[in-house]
Order: sequence, then structure tokens, then C-alpha cells
Amino acid sequence: MIRSLYYSLKIDTYYAVNSFIYFIKKLPIFNDLVTEDAYKSSLLKNVIGVIGLILSLGRAVLFKFLYYFVVVLLANVISKNSMSFYHVLFFLSLLGLFINNKLLNVSMKKYLCIILFNMDSKKYLLSNLYFSLIINFIINSICLFTFGPNNTLNIIFVILLLLFRIIGEAFNIYYYKRHEDFWYNNYLLYFSILIPLFLCSFSPFIGLIINKDIVMITLIISSIISIISFIYIISINNYKTLYKRINTISNVLNNKDDTRISNVVDVRNKDIKIDESILKNKKGYDYFNTIFFERHRSILLSSSKNYSLVILAVYVLFIILCISSKDISNSINNFFNTRMSWFVLIMYFINRGSIVTQAMFYNCDHAMLKYNFYRDPKVIVGLFKMRLKTLIRVNILPSLVMSIGNLILLYLTKDTNILNYIGSFLFINILSVFFSVHYLVVYYLLQPYDSNMQIKKASYSVVNLVVYFVCYTISDLVIPSVTFSLIGLLFSIIYIVVGLKLVEKYAPVTFKIN
Repeated sequence: MIRSLYYSLKIDTYYAVNSFIYFIKKLPIFNDLVTEDAYKSSLLKNVIGVIGLILSLGRAVLFKFLYYFVVVLLANVISKNSMSFYHVLFFLSLLGLFINNKLLNVSMKKYLCIILFNMDSKKYLLSNLYFSLIINFIINSICLFTFGPNNTLNIIFVILLLLFRIIGEAFNIYYYKRHEDFWYNNYLLYFSILIPLFLCSFSPFIGLIINKDIVMITLIISSIISIISFIYIISINNYKTLYKRINTISNVLNNKDDTRISNVVDVRNKDIKIDESILKNKKGYDYFNTIFFERHRSILLSSSKNYSLVILAVYVLFIILCISSKDISNSINNFFNTRMSWFVLIMYFINRGSIVTQAMFYNCDHAMLKYNFYRDPKVIVGLFKMRLKTLIRVNILPSLVMSIGNLILLYLTKDTNILNYIGSFLFINILSVFFSVHYLVVYYLLQPYDSNMQIKKASYSVVNLVVYFVCYTISDLVIPSVTFSLIGLLFSIIYIVVGLKLVEKYAPVTFKIN
């Protein structure tokens, strides 16, 4: 078991180091400095591997500390009761039981270890499960004794978190074996679990808080279920078959460790019927783009609708809280007047531009770019404009729900500044258009994929990293909302105009297969 863990970590580390060296070589400044010999250097790999391991553990600890810090903030906001911390943590942990399953997820590490190097799949799974439980036990213990107000409950919750993890992994494996799909792809089941548990986290607002008796009962029940779950996990002998089915080379390359992306990207082999009336008045590349969108309609729009439903549920919760408490109402109004910057980061995460451009390449461009007529400047620019309209349509629904929700909350908090209403509505929707334009412009100017859907341009990753960093930095700004909305509107309009001009000028050269 230890041997399996050692080799799996070693393979993972060497793959990460080789990927890092490849990334560095693609940067113009290091192109001549880093040679092919870098891949052969054991010393260099060991040094980078140790640094990477330290950074990886540091990142895990940092994110866990941030998670508990957010729990503390939520608990202090919703109630002054000392049990509110454990209440929020309890329901978020229950939520994690369903959504934080990693044993069967798609990853390059599993492909390399089990498929390519033929490691024993059961030993691999169990060794990584034990290792994960130990690491989480240590980190959760540190965090809980740092943030938790009660030592006795801290110990109980550390144990509960481990039990929840075992139960969640068993549930995920059971569901996949029964349905040959991951449970979170069943959106009805996913949101019927996600939304109630998330809303229960905020029940202290109305005076409902779990007590120690509930925690103890849950501990006893979870102990029994976790034992059954663990027996179920170790009783399965066909993990090799499961991993081969899940971690195909296509899934690994296309999905970046997330099987949900495949549902958006891979529709090439599905027989999808298109309503002929929709295509009746379409000609040329407008006809071509309409076929593409209609083939992806149910998947792309369902993703947009699901985000909209979650956003709607969150706004309904805030509306109820706003009506029930004057203090909360004042806090919400203060947020809208000073922290509109948060919506930049929110819109960054909910925008589907990155996945839609993947779908465009995987199901269309990777084949069509082999033909000269498809690389004609007029064709590229014309198709870009049609696709931009499509992408805006995909992303506009969540932004409309959010912007209307903002108007309702501003009204309920008795905000009398009409500019806040106008600025908030326009800003949210122009942000949606901005990110739609951004992802499509970056795709056309830096087309990063090769025919196997691997990212071959480091500049694409750098741009995405910079955009995330900028959005994260902006989200921390405290600026009057009218001023921030005006600045955001002007910047977005300028960026959109400049982006369109750059595509017209450079896309005929840059839009090609690497």
C-alpha cells in the first residue's frame, strides 16, 4: 500500500515537473535558456518537485484556512450564538459529503498510474484514500482548534469530517456503478441536495441552530454508515474497469480533471435532430453557426439555466433576510453602495465562455481549420461576430437574473439613489457581454489547442491567470457603486471595441491549429 502511494506521488510529481518545464520553454524569454536536457536532469526535477510539494501543501493549508475563516465570518454575521459556527460548518460539511468526491474523478494522474503504468487500481485507490484522510485530519484539526470556540466539539467535528468523506466517496462509487454516470450530472438530484443544504446553513437567521445532541446523534449514525461504506469500497474488485471507462485519454485531455466539461464539449457522436424551421431563412456561415448552436442548445442553455436557478435561490434567501431584519437590510444596502466590485469576480466564475470556446474547437474548428476557405479573413471575422451573438445569448440569462435581483434588493433596502439602480443593472449585464467578448477574443487571437485539445500556448494560460488575478484584486476594492459602475461600463465598452478591432486585424493570422 505504501509502495503504491510512493509511486503514485512520484509519477504525479514528475508529470507536474515536466509540464512546468514545458510551460517555461514556451515563454519567449526562456525559450533559448531552457533546453531539452532539462527533462533529463534528476537534480532539477527533485528540486522543482520538492518546491512543488511544499507549495501544494501550503496551498491546501491556505485554502482550508480561508474556508474556515469564511465559516467564522458567516457565523458571526448570521448569529452571535457560539453554536452558529458549528451549525454553518455542519451543513457545509454535509454539502461537501456529496460534492467533494475525488476517488473516481477524471485526472491525468489516474490515467498515468493505472492505465499507462498498470498499477494495481485497488491499492492505488485505497492508498490515496488513506493519504487524503490523514492529510485532511491534520489540516482540519489545526483549523478547528484555531477557529473553533469549543474544544470538545472540535474533536467530534474532526472525526465527523473524516466519516463524511468516506460516506461521500462510497455514495459516488455506488451511483456510478449503478448508472454509469456521476451523480452531479443528474441536475435535478444535484440541485435538490445542494440548495436545501446551502439554505440550511443560514437557518440561524431565523433562530434555528443545531445543538450538541444533534451533532452526537449524527456522529453515531455516521460512524455506522461509514463502516458500511468502507466495507463497500474495499469489497469492489473491478476498479480497473471503472478507471479505464472514466479516464480515457480523450476525457483526460479534454476535461482538465472535470467530467462535467465533457457533457458540454463532446456531442460529436450524438444524433441530434434540428428543427428545420430554424434553418429555413439561414444562409452561408449563418446557417453553419446556427447548426452548431442548435446541436449544443440543450447542453449550453441547461448550464446557463442551472446557474440562473442557483442565483435565483440565493436572491430569494437574501430577499427573505432583508424583509425579516432591518440590520441585514442595512448591511445589504451598504454592500450595494460600496462593494459592487464583488460582481466582477462572480461574473468571472459564472461566465461559460471558456467551455463554449472549447466546444467550438472540439466539435467544429479542429476539423474545419484544415481547409483553406475556412481561414479566409472574411470567413473568420464573419463567423466570429455570429459566435459572439451566440455566446452573449448563453451568458445573458444568469446576468439578467442577477441584475433584476439587485434591483429588488435595492428597492427593499429603501435605496433612493436612482443612479444605483441604473448603474447596477447596466454594469452586471455589460460585464456578461464583456466576459463573452473576452473569452472569444482570446480564443481567436491565441487559439491555444492542438488537434488533441491540448493547450500548446503558454500565453493562453498566462492571460487566464492574469485575468483571474485582476478580477480577484478588483473584488477587494471598496468604491462607491455609482463611480465603480461608471468606470466598469467605460472600460468594458473600450475593451469590447478594441477586442473586435484586434480580431479583425490579427485573427486571420493567429486563428489556426497548433
